[in-house]
Amino acid sequence: MKSSPSPTVPQVQRGSDRPGGRLWATVVVVGLIGQIAWTVENMYLNVFVYETITPDPTAIATMVALSAVAATVATVLVGAWSDRVGRRRVFISVGYLAWGLCTAAFGLFSPESGAVAAPYVAAALIGIIALDCVMSIFGSGANDAAFAAWVTDATSPRNRGRVDGVLAIMPLIAMLIVFGALDGLTRAGEWRTFFAVVGAVTVVSGIAAWFLVRDVPAPSRENASLPARLVEGFRPSTIRAQPALYASLLLWLIVGTASQVFLPYVIIYLQRWLKIESYALVLGVSLIAASFISILGGRLMDRVGKRRMLLPATALFAVGLVMMFFARELFPVIVAASLAMGGMMLAIASISATVRDETPEGRAGMVQGLRMVMAIMVPMIAGPFIGAAVISSAGQSYVELGVARPVPGPEIFIGAAIVLVLVPIAAVLRARVERSGR
Repeated sequence: MKSSPSPTVPQVQRGSDRPGGRLWATVVVVGLIGQIAWTVENMYLNVFVYETITPDPTAIATMVALSAVAATVATVLVGAWSDRVGRRRVFISVGYLAWGLCTAAFGLFSPESGAVAAPYVAAALIGIIALDCVMSIFGSGANDAAFAAWVTDATSPRNRGRVDGVLAIMPLIAMLIVFGALDGLTRAGEWRTFFAVVGAVTVVSGIAAWFLVRDVPAPSRENASLPARLVEGFRPSTIRAQPALYASLLLWLIVGTASQVFLPYVIIYLQRWLKIESYALVLGVSLIAASFISILGGRLMDRVGKRRMLLPATALFAVGLVMMFFARELFPVIVAASLAMGGMMLAIASISATVRDETPEGRAGMVQGLRMVMAIMVPMIAGPFIGAAVISSAGQSYVELGVARPVPGPEIFIGAAIVLVLVPIAAVLRARVERSGR
């Protein structure tokens, strides 16, 4: 076996400059259903634990962190594996099938009524965390590794702003669908039905992916072993060879961490601290507005440049977060949330499209593994614990049945905005690295 060469080989873009109908259909169906499943895992599973298991924010942060580690390991493994075999479809389809079954299995932990009895809290929490990790392995292998790498294979630098602009709004549309169609089940305590519906939809999308996804013909592949491919992206020589790529991933880490400071707790905040009964309406309207911001920004991004879009998008994100700190009534909350979510998605789209452009030929899976470490694992470990620390230090609570329960306050948005201060610093670092490379 010969060793894998340095990833500085010239990039040969295999994607078409004009995305076709099959590509858009795959992006919409596979991308959207994947984000619906992630919405359940990233947001509603937290609410499920908070309502039926324990209100301790540290328990939620621990669950998020461990699932992020499991997801990262899976993405690194499947990314390298799919690079080596030159196929993505089988990983996407089979992974979505298993992902759906695991999601439906969360219903097995749903108590018949109310919350889990105190003596069984620890056992229920351990079981949910373990299942969350297993589900994250299948979901990340299929979506974050194989599907994301396939998008890189099937697109080109001229259309990635548009494609990533659409992909960036998928989490928002997914939230809107879940809030609008399924939130009533969670309010009624019908968690078993809720998880079953989302699991079934994910299974169906796995079947559809088998017919939609077409593997992009790959150039001749090296016979590097799988272990060699697994560690390739973490070698110092690889980092030195692609400094701009790693600088962009650092930016993704910062934006992702800021997002995770508040996202795991936002539904609980709206429902329990602001006491907005129609919080699904708040999220629905703001997500629609944010989607328009992201789509229009994605089209503009292809014209003015991906890197130029980052700082304005980050500024919009920060402004929205600061406004969320002060907003108390329905309309101001909708406006603030629209700006924050729109800026967040546009910043992520800018970084994502840039990372695709900087991906070495034949290494899309490897880069998705790196992205999982920098954009998912580290933010999902650091962000929720930062949020939990902010919540604990603020000491906000509400009384239910005579018992004081901790609740997220508006301080989580300021905590997220403070993290974003690091973005301009990292952007300057990336610009210097690119200049020195040229």
